[in-house]
Formats: sequence, C-alpha cells, structure tokens
Amino acid sequence: PSLYTHTQLEMPVQVIRGKKPGPCLFISAAIHGDEINGVEIIRRVLNQKAINRLRGTLIAVPVVNIFGFINQSRYLPDRRDLNRSFPGSESGSLASRLAQLFLNDVIANCTHGIDLHTAAVHRENFPHVRAVMDDEETKRLAHAFASPLILGSEIIDGSLRKAAEALGISIIVYEAGEALRFNEVAIRAGVRGVMSVMRELDMLPPLKSSRKPPKTFLALASSWVRAPQSGIVRLIKPLGSRVKENEVLGVLADPFGEAQQEALAPFDGIVIGKTNLPLVNEGEALFHVAKVDQPASAELHIERFQNRLDPSLDDGNNSEPALN
Repeated sequence: PSLYTHTQLEMPVQVIRGKKPGPCLFISAAIHGDEINGVEIIRRVLNQKAINRLRGTLIAVPVVNIFGFINQSRYLPDRRDLNRSFPGSESGSLASRLAQLFLNDVIANCTHGIDLHTAAVHRENFPHVRAVMDDEETKRLAHAFASPLILGSEIIDGSLRKAAEALGISIIVYEAGEALRFNEVAIRAGVRGVMSVMRELDMLPPLKSSRKPPKTFLALASSWVRAPQSGIVRLIKPLGSRVKENEVLGVLADPFGEAQQEALAPFDGIVIGKTNLPLVNEGEALFHVAKVDQPASAELHIERFQNRLDPSLDDGNNSEPALN
C-alpha cells in the first residue's frame, strides 16, 4: 500500500531460519498502531545471542499496522480496527486488504504465534496472557510464557486469533502496558516470555539455571468496573493488587469533592487493567478485575514477579539499559 503521495509503505518482516528443522513461530506487534511495547520486545528478542542457535523458523513482524504506527493511532486511516478485519479480502476496505495480506503471506506459513498488545490510550494492563485454554497446544504456550496471570478468554470475531485458529495455528496474546508508552517491566516480561515459549517448542536450547519457573495463575473470568457517575476519579488500587469483593477501588466526585460515589470490586481478584485518566464520564471503564482461585497466593507471586523485573533493583547483569 502507499500514502496519498504514492510513497510506498512496507510492513517490516524479518525471517530467521535455523540450521535444523523445527516449528515456525511468528511474533507480531502494533496490529493496533499505537501499541508500541511489542515493537521494543521484538527488537530485544532479535538481539538475544540465543537466537543464533535457533531451530525452525522465527518470523518477526514488529509493526503490522504501519499506517496507525506512523500516525500514532490505534486505527487505520479509514478508522477501522485491523484486529476486527480478519480474515480480510483483497477487494475490501484498506483494513480488510491489509488483514488478508498479513494472514496469507505471513501467518498461514506458521505453526505457532505470539501477538503482542498493550491497553488502549489512557489505559494500562498488568502483564498477562490471553488464550483459549481448551486447546492443549495453546494452553502449553500460555503456561510456557510464564506471566503471572493467564486470562482464559473467548475469541472475538474478526481478530487475528480467530483467523489463526481457523488455520489450525496455536496463538497466544500478551497484554501489558499502555499505548504510546514504553514500560520497562512489561517489555522485560515480554522478552522473557517469548524466549521461554521458544524453549518450550525446542526452538532454543533450555536454560542451564535450576531456578523453578514462576507460578502462573489462571483466571477464567474477569469484569470491568465502570464509573457509576461522571466526575474526577481518585484511583486507589494499583495494577497487580489483590482486591476483595466490595472493596473500594476508586472514588468519584465533582471538582469540589462533593457528590462522592465509590467504585467497588465485583469479587475477590487481581487488578489487571485500569484507566490512567482521572476525568471520566458515567459508564467508562475504570478497573479490570480478574477472578482467580487463590488471590492471596497470586498477590505474593505477583510481588515477586515485579521485584524480579524492577529496573531499580538491577544487579548490573542486564544486557539492555532500562527505559524510563
């Protein structure tokens, strides 16, 4: 495709073939053009020395929605969502044509996939994996990624996941961070997760470390807590925190602090998403809470996860400087 000026645009794709046969894994980012954490994750993965010992094929696509990426926008110029346009059509809208091109020329050649995402503008996600947990191969990938939480989620019509599943390709989605912002913990967790999946698929040699992999907790349900009224919200609970049913997550009020209403947790769980914008209208999403069986244990493992990846606690052995 091209711009109005007929300047040609290209979707950046790098294919790395190992010397020995193995699975074909794609890693994609920026299907929503403003979700840039995945771009940095892919850059760091490709710079890992272990990639030189690859078995099989790795296809890296750091920017799928090149139009949205250039314009710092989630959408394509026609305001369509690329991740609602699969499997696409070569004679359809711009989004449909781009979806069809990506699906046929890249995805259809793969056996497995990892699609990297963040939350939307002014929202932030705690690092977690989304996957269909009744498929054994997808379940294996989700656990191998070793994020603190896996959210078992239904596949949305028009999504890349739906199109990949129809082709028999096992795919997981990694969600972490906020649109148009780099988040160092989210990026580090993403790099580790991708490398861990590749080891699980025998595309890379196993680590020599005897350390046990971090425990992963499965959430089979989640719910968005929405603003009961318009106003200015004071957010109380941070991402990754444990909450109890009916616990106060935030307080909404008018500019004078009057007409206060509380946003309450719908059940015991973990906060996996929240708004970062204090100015809200009635009905807007404030917090995303995941329901887990052992919230107290999950809280402990989440704290360990955050400490392990916190750049302020680096031991000096990190090959990449922390981003601020």
